[in-house]
Amino acid sequence: MNYAVETFNLTKTFEIRKRKEDLSTWGRLFSKGEISELKAVDHINIKIPKGELFGLLGPNGAGKTTAIRLLSTLLLPTEGGAKVNGYDVVEKPDKVRESVGVLMMGERSLYWRLTGRENLEYFAALHHIPPKMWEDRIHSLLEHVGLSERSDDLVEKYSSGMKQRLAIARCLLHDPPVLMLDEPTLGLDPGAARSIRNMIRELRDQGKTIILTTHYMKEAEELCDRVGIIHEGKIIALDSPSNLKTKVKEEEILEIEATNLSDSLAAYLKKIEGVNKVAIIVTDPVISYGTVRIHTKDSRRILPSVLSCLNENNVNVQNIKVSEPTLEDIFIQLTGERLQK
Repeated sequence: MNYAVETFNLTKTFEIRKRKEDLSTWGRLFSKGEISELKAVDHINIKIPKGELFGLLGPNGAGKTTAIRLLSTLLLPTEGGAKVNGYDVVEKPDKVRESVGVLMMGERSLYWRLTGRENLEYFAALHHIPPKMWEDRIHSLLEHVGLSERSDDLVEKYSSGMKQRLAIARCLLHDPPVLMLDEPTLGLDPGAARSIRNMIRELRDQGKTIILTTHYMKEAEELCDRVGIIHEGKIIALDSPSNLKTKVKEEEILEIEATNLSDSLAAYLKKIEGVNKVAIIVTDPVISYGTVRIHTKDSRRILPSVLSCLNENNVNVQNIKVSEPTLEDIFIQLTGERLQK
């Protein structure tokens, strides 16, 4: 099989120097301290067929962005290697760059004092697209991302969602077969995020190979053909979302919505016989409102003890249900930690 992306023990190690603080009459002085190593990406082996929408799912700091930087030639691997569209990322970086469109999280990839159209014209010139060709291409892309009517407005007047749509259009200018989208919906309002997800589905339907990094479980479940769960630089699970969820189906997920939740509550709940794992997700810190998700093999048997524990800790229960497992539950089962930190 011809793969769009292959990695071979892909590894990136960063050196971290700890600073030592010296106090003197002149104030605080910092001297060079010991050097330690951090493996941001640790011997990753993945094969992504052409046309697949592949998700890298993990919390912030797991190694998702570093992996994208390696695959797009923005970083050199410390060990191992990778091929994108058949080209080695070290030996043929120019060919790799011609083959990919990259959207990096948190980077300002547009010029805000230019219009949307002027931005695309500028980047088309960087890609050596002939002016005779780029006019039709830019017109088509602006229509595709829904920005035709605002194409002559300065980008600084765009909303966050509009800027993200224009950034995706920039990635598509040279019609690359592989797209790498790093947290494309991060920080967007629900409507804008939905629009971006719809665009990603359309691009997959057009035959693009897409690598999507996210720490949103629902997004990965909605969009991805396969998901690689990454934790501390390592791929700890890799399969379709549905197959991954079957691995925890032997457990039930007791889901309790409540107020007055605290971090210490998890320790008390874990002491109850029959409770395997506990995750507490606070969505409204003002009233400490959120959800307690308890992994168990018999929710009915443990429920009285759970309710007694909650009552002793002054937790006000709003709703109780037994829910289907999610990718968050897979992550908790594999690592003992919550996915979203």
